[in-house]
Amino acid sequence: MLKIKNYLNSLIILSLLIFSAKPAFARSIGLKDAGIALWIFIIIGAIIVLLQLIPAIILFFSFIGTTTGLISRRKKAPEKLPVEEKEKVVLPGYEPAPVKR
Repeated sequence: MLKIKNYLNSLIILSLLIFSAKPAFARSIGLKDAGIALWIFIIIGAIIVLLQLIPAIILFFSFIGTTTGLISRRKKAPEKLPVEEKEKVVLPGYEPAPVKR
């Protein structure tokens, strides 16, 4: 029963959507009679869309810089130490904490 009710609800919503959308698409928009407010709206919308390109460009070039930096990074050669210094390995020792009496 619940399945049928959901199906009928979706059918009703779809039919209302189609019924209400027909008048909006019945005729084309004529820009000949458009007022100054429409042109201001279009210009401001274009400016907003173009302003969104600035952070996109910054992110794109930082990504390119990061990847090329990682690819072109050369591995550092280990420093060559004399044999005597290589044998001297200093390990941290255990020292008990001083106790005051």
